[in-house]
Amino acid sequence: MKKPSLDFFTMDSFDLTGKTIFLRLDLNSPINPITLEITGSTRFLAHLETLSALYRSKVVILAHQSRPGKDDFTSLKHHAVYLQRLSGRRVQFVDSLFGSEVERRVSEMKDGDIMMLENTRFYSEEINIDPSDIEEMERSHIVRNLTPLMDYFVNDAFPAIHRAQTSLVGFHRIVPNIAGKLIEKEVEALDAFMKDHTARPKLAVLAGAKINESISVAKNFLETGTVDRIMTGGVVGNAFLMADGVDIGKKNRDFIIKNNKNWEELIGICRELLKKYREKILVPEDCILNPSSERMAVGDRVPDDEIMADIGVDTIVKYIQEIEKAKSVFLNGPMGMYEIEEYSAGTKKIMEAISSLDGLKIAGGGHTLNALENLGLLHSFTHASTGGGALISYLSGEPMPVLEALRESKRLFSGNKDGTGSKGKSGK
Repeated sequence: MKKPSLDFFTMDSFDLTGKTIFLRLDLNSPINPITLEITGSTRFLAHLETLSALYRSKVVILAHQSRPGKDDFTSLKHHAVYLQRLSGRRVQFVDSLFGSEVERRVSEMKDGDIMMLENTRFYSEEINIDPSDIEEMERSHIVRNLTPLMDYFVNDAFPAIHRAQTSLVGFHRIVPNIAGKLIEKEVEALDAFMKDHTARPKLAVLAGAKINESISVAKNFLETGTVDRIMTGGVVGNAFLMADGVDIGKKNRDFIIKNNKNWEELIGICRELLKKYREKILVPEDCILNPSSERMAVGDRVPDDEIMADIGVDTIVKYIQEIEKAKSVFLNGPMGMYEIEEYSAGTKKIMEAISSLDGLKIAGGGHTLNALENLGLLHSFTHASTGGGALISYLSGEPMPVLEALRESKRLFSGNKDGTGSKGKSGK
């Protein structure tokens, strides 16, 4: 597989030894609202490669946790301790984002030191500035106070690449912005799936409960010819069946309606996709019901008190045959209520079939990665994406403000090896 060329600076573009690097991470993690204990390490672990590569630099971390009004909107003090434990390196914490204390502490840093500043979303300039107004971001206290302290800005916050917030894109015209190892790996893997037209047939398995996201991805994949087939399961499969006039039963209809305010629009999109690309969209042929655990053929009337909790054996066989033909696969979402043993067979069999392929295999979504990890299959995938909404937005073909900022920064600062460009000499 040919490695896609990247149109932004990476960490190999400059010698970062001895430089002061402001490093934007996405450490937004599940937190116990009572103890404030961090209960998930995924985001932290994803950034360790980038942090390790900066072992000879002075590293100042910018990050966020949750948003105003949420129970887990809290200081990053515990994040610093948690990162220190995972990385094995001391992480200092400063309980402010800018000001004299930050300036003093940064000026005293030595090569190899790591410092974490306070939650960027504690400051209104991070979230209240118009995303399209880069000039206002550049006039913000955040940018004006921090820019003189940095030589380079490294952005590794892949799960936030679909957001245009001050600490994510506000520095890109003033100092060279560089993609961290995580962003580099994510973009390379996703672009390999989306742009490599030699690894055919190409299959997207879209399942789980979030139909809005999966339908958006399905539409983009089919309209652009990115994939040869879409395989559906879970609530996503139910939505396509509903759009095709199949009686999926009251509980299954109610779930779609209750959890999607625009459900009529979504079902309409499914209907149009089936009209245009029916031969490319695979839907379940049978299912397992909850609570009865009975198997029934799709098309038979689902009792009002039953949930379509898993795909049935006929669908499993059909789907595995399709998977075995594929040269590259994208997987997002379980086939049903995989957390319950008696409704986990579909998810398990499909994931095992994909994991045994030799080609490019990409997985995304929290439930997907959780199921793969529980099954001991995560290591067999080419790439496991850390992105949630960012991943879906990227695959849906939506604008990615962070990537656009990285690209523009390269155009502005591509003069020579230390980042001199049309905006002048970088660093202090």
